[in-house]
Amino acid sequence: MSWLSNIPPGIKNIFNRKDDGSDSLWTKCPGCGEMVFQRDLDASNQVCPSCDHHLAIGPAERLAMVFDDGKFEDIELPDPVMDPLKFRDEKKYVDRLKDNRRKTGQQDAMRAAFGKIDGAQAVVAVQNFKFMGGSMGMALGEAMLKAAETAVEKRAPLIVFAASGGARMQEGILSLMQMPRTTIAVQMVKEAGLPYIVVLTNPTTGGVTASYAMLGDVNLAEPGALICFAGPRVIEQTIREKLPEGFQRAEFLEEKGMVDMVVRRGDMKSTLARLVRVLLNDRQSAASQGKTTTELVAANSEDKASPSQKTRKTVTPKTPQKLDKAAE
Repeated sequence: MSWLSNIPPGIKNIFNRKDDGSDSLWTKCPGCGEMVFQRDLDASNQVCPSCDHHLAIGPAERLAMVFDDGKFEDIELPDPVMDPLKFRDEKKYVDRLKDNRRKTGQQDAMRAAFGKIDGAQAVVAVQNFKFMGGSMGMALGEAMLKAAETAVEKRAPLIVFAASGGARMQEGILSLMQMPRTTIAVQMVKEAGLPYIVVLTNPTTGGVTASYAMLGDVNLAEPGALICFAGPRVIEQTIREKLPEGFQRAEFLEEKGMVDMVVRRGDMKSTLARLVRVLLNDRQSAASQGKTTTELVAANSEDKASPSQKTRKTVTPKTPQKLDKAAE
């Protein structure tokens, strides 16, 4: 027996370094497998220069990338009950929260900020997938409500970067209740006549997809992002059929009409700025004419139509129903 076998495990761990495919200078691209110089990745907002694979990016980097000169004001978010169900699996839920807060430097899975995008004021909320998979719990619901309230108060559009594995199981039914709560938050922004834009990043799944992530006036997505409720492996096992290539990826969903645009990370800020200007101008024009945005767009389309097209009967879209009193 070698004398090395007698070394205590604690001392061995000091010298053992996990090979995660990266170091301080180089990072292995998950898409093509090439080693990429870290400075090149940082300069391209974590996009591989070889295969255009979009690597994960944190909320701080995301906010700095979107806002003018990287300047923004953090929105103070409410702090709900830490462990409402006293949940425990392999370890206490309280301990999991503490570990993730220490690892990410955030209180929970969403961060919200206020600033300017190409000179236009905006409220931006970003989910952090590194915080328990970006799962949706009570804290995230409170963050969405606070972001929506701030957007209404500042008369600014609300932009959400979604990245989540779904509802947080440690909060049970209280987590599922955040789906209607966040939906009401979105409705509040829309009733104020303000744009609501969602950017779907990799991955956006589960209850987040089934609520606020699919309610945008415009739904954007980053290239290659997985966007779904149930994952492809679960669906394949359920229907016992092979799924199409790229099923539930951003490009596939854009082709099917579930996503409006797939936008590269380098073009994201300019795209958001353009959308904000267009949506704000349309809604201000509609308000001044006493019309809804849908009616204004229909009128503009009719003016540009050919004489033969103008003879066709125009169907006026119905005005969306107000929330019922229980939801209000």
